[in-house]
Amino acid sequence: MTFSNPESNSAFTWIHPQAKIHPSAQLDPFCVVHADVEIGEGSKIGSHVVLYDGVRIGKDCRILPGTVISSDARQLEFWRGDSPSGGLSPNVLIGDHVQIGAGCALHGGIVIGDHSWIASNCTIHDGARIGQNCRIFPGAVISAIPQDLKFKGEKTTLEIGDYTVVRECATLNRGTDYRSKTVVGDRCLIMAYAHVAHDCVLGNQVILANAVNMAGHVEVGDFAIIGGMSAIHQFVKIGRHCMISGGSMVGKDVPPYVKAGRQPLQYEGINSVGMRRRGFDSQVIHNIQDIYRCIFLSGMNTSRALDYAEAHLSPTEERDEIISFIRNATRGIIRSHLNGKDASEAELDSDH
Repeated sequence: MTFSNPESNSAFTWIHPQAKIHPSAQLDPFCVVHADVEIGEGSKIGSHVVLYDGVRIGKDCRILPGTVISSDARQLEFWRGDSPSGGLSPNVLIGDHVQIGAGCALHGGIVIGDHSWIASNCTIHDGARIGQNCRIFPGAVISAIPQDLKFKGEKTTLEIGDYTVVRECATLNRGTDYRSKTVVGDRCLIMAYAHVAHDCVLGNQVILANAVNMAGHVEVGDFAIIGGMSAIHQFVKIGRHCMISGGSMVGKDVPPYVKAGRQPLQYEGINSVGMRRRGFDSQVIHNIQDIYRCIFLSGMNTSRALDYAEAHLSPTEERDEIISFIRNATRGIIRSHLNGKDASEAELDSDH
């Protein structure tokens, strides 16, 4: 990357002579660019943008008016001068072809991957690690400190995978020293007003519908879908390919491949429609049905049902995953409202 230093500034723009700005970059009036700033080829910086020390902007980016970007974590709501860095970069690193909307505020050590789009009036805090091709909509707050009284300013992160979408006014908090990070996987959809608390781990292609609220330390497996306005208790685990109905109060672990609904939250069959859409073979779906009939409909207690399934059902990856999940469920698992009745007819009806 080739840089040039402007010899003089416009009457309406202040650029420090040590700033490294590519000759093809464009800066509108009333910009302020401090010394330790790099702006790449073809990037456009809007009016009234302030770039403090430690900002690195890639090529062909666009920063719209009124945005403030600074790597200085002292401008945040919780800062300790003696807090160890934990090896985290103190810079704001913005990749290539990134667009940041008007009126955004970015403060602290932040990384934004190539081709990501940040809408207007977003706030991104220290520790954010945003992947490539992400879209973050207006009003979202990314990587704010945990809402946890035990948090003492330790250096932690929020990691968002590639192609993930965060809709309006969602809030995603960074981790505590318990796990040191909050993780959201690739191609997730976090809808408006959802909250992902500290130390949560979301797998790939997870969907949180509007106003889902997750407490700390929740784990959600790949392809899980959680209906709007659901509340999830801390330390709950939700397995892969689950579907949880809107308005649910999730206080127990939800095993993989199931549908859950009602109050209190209960097993309502397997998520056969979702699995078919994702290419599961009919035999695999049938095997999963057999496992859950044994666990929820046989009348045996959970421990005995797991032993029976392990001894009598053909070993498969899905069988072993379900058994391992339930045996390691620290909060216990949801129960069934079917009370030993055969659920196969209800499951078949739900396919249509």
